[in-house]
Amino acid sequence: MKIFGICASPRNNTTEFVLRNALAQLEEDGFECEMFTCSAKDIRPCMHCDYCLENKKCIIDDDMSDIYKGLRKSDGIILATPIQSGGISSNLAAIMDRTRALEAIDYNLLRGKIGMSIAVGGDRTGGQDFAHLKNITYFMIHGIIPVSGGPFGSNLGASFWSDDSLDNIKKDSYGWESLDRTLAEFENFLNKYI
Repeated sequence: MKIFGICASPRNNTTEFVLRNALAQLEEDGFECEMFTCSAKDIRPCMHCDYCLENKKCIIDDDMSDIYKGLRKSDGIILATPIQSGGISSNLAAIMDRTRALEAIDYNLLRGKIGMSIAVGGDRTGGQDFAHLKNITYFMIHGIIPVSGGPFGSNLGASFWSDDSLDNIKKDSYGWESLDRTLAEFENFLNKYI
């Protein structure tokens, strides 16, 4: 099974570190993984011009084309976002809006895939839950089955506190536990439903 992870951070620091670790664990368990990082990429916002509805492709030619390819061929999708202004990154917001063009080609393209959320905040309560809820809403709108780590500590997904430092995120034992729980459920859903 194929997993596509999107790192929605404009930097390659803490969020990318967590996502790379998640994908490495999935690869150890036999999944084929691919990661897209927004770092140094050109992802422009949706213009909501409806070009995609008539032409079955987005009018904007940028790095979003790599995301379209990854989403198409994946069985599971991981959205990893840094917390910015108490929610998801502007990169992830643009990606979510631009998915519209992909579904203009095939409305059912994403339906039935399994989705998982990772949120990395500079503060322990900087907005991780709001980011997870936005990711879960995105999954539901597109027919992607959202998965959490269950009702005992990872209710919405894997939540990390980086304190704006790669060294500190490595020490966030609660964050790593939440990732382990969420990955276990993600794998369970993939094995059961895909």
